Amino acid sequence: MKTLFKAAFAFGLTISPAAAAELTVLTAGDQNMVDYVNEYLGPLFEKQNPGHTVRVVGTGPGDAGSQKIVERFDAQAKANVATWDADVAVVHEKFAGPLVKNGYLENYRDRIATGKLVTRANADNALGTEVKGYVMPMFNSQTALAYNPALVANPPKSYEELAKWAKENPRQFGYNGIKGGASGVSFVVGWIYAFGDSDADKLQNGPFEEAETKKWDKALASLKDFTASAQLTPGNAGTLDLLSRGEIAIGPVWVDMFYSWQANGQLPPDFKLVLPAPGMPGQPMHYVIPSRAPNKELAEKFVALATSPKVQAEGIVERFNWYPGIDAQHVQAELDPKVWAKLFTDVTPEDLARYGKRFPIAPYNNAILEAYERSVSK
Repeated sequence: MKTLFKAAFAFGLTISPAAAAELTVLTAGDQNMVDYVNEYLGPLFEKQNPGHTVRVVGTGPGDAGSQKIVERFDAQAKANVATWDADVAVVHEKFAGPLVKNGYLENYRDRIATGKLVTRANADNALGTEVKGYVMPMFNSQTALAYNPALVANPPKSYEELAKWAKENPRQFGYNGIKGGASGVSFVVGWIYAFGDSDADKLQNGPFEEAETKKWDKALASLKDFTASAQLTPGNAGTLDLLSRGEIAIGPVWVDMFYSWQANGQLPPDFKLVLPAPGMPGQPMHYVIPSRAPNKELAEKFVALATSPKVQAEGIVERFNWYPGIDAQHVQAELDPKVWAKLFTDVTPEDLARYGKRFPIAPYNNAILEAYERSVSK
């Protein structure tokens, strides 16, 4: 009888609804972020953790999507809700710092096996705020210059060379300013890194000093002249669209979007990328776990799976052409050599290490955008 009771009890634990949990994942970003969890990561997690289910809620693209997550946590914190309505969230880099400062996040990275596979500095410091332990990068995105080799035989290898090329080839460079998408913001920040009299490392690491913002006048003046002979595109996709139609010959893009467009036949296969010196910024998307998540241990298992080498290879690199969130050396063995070569042919790991920059800390980033509006857009 005791044996039968034990068996029944064990069986009951396996099938009991009380033992099963619904893991809620909030994600900022485009619809592909929701699709990634719904179609790939969620089913994989459910298969490895029978009885548990994954529910994903998209909060919208861009910074607004991450802001909605912050506001959601704000509301629950102010209402002193004991258990919040999310187990995992995916947020843009610039929102990780405020979430940590507000005490909304669990310090969990050292508790998961994949935590030690993260080596990039942006997993420890997010635009000037220490976030080490609180975030795991879902992926790293990078901007670069896409170009049509039929129109640009020898692409500019630096911002200085680009400025000269654009002067000799008016209306052949296009970018989306600072409002149509972050590839344009990245290009503008890279211009300040290249031509401003500020120390780029100081802009990326702080501290913020108002006097530094006065050192950009010459750079902004030259950017205004440059922009006058360029084409302003209607967005990240708009830049790629003008490239595909031959209306521009070169422009800044997100690397993952570039390769996705090529894979879909929206860009010719011979189009290429170059990451110019002294560099352009990219940014990660971060997995975070709320400090009042209802299923913290399960959330940690989810993030550990999501940041494992195999999932980073299959889900992040092969499906979306993103750069992995963990160190690429741990992912390479899980990838077909052709996939690896495709992602790192034009922009090599060495290029990324040398020219893949971070965005400035938030006060400098905001100051650059305000200065652009004041000096370039008017």
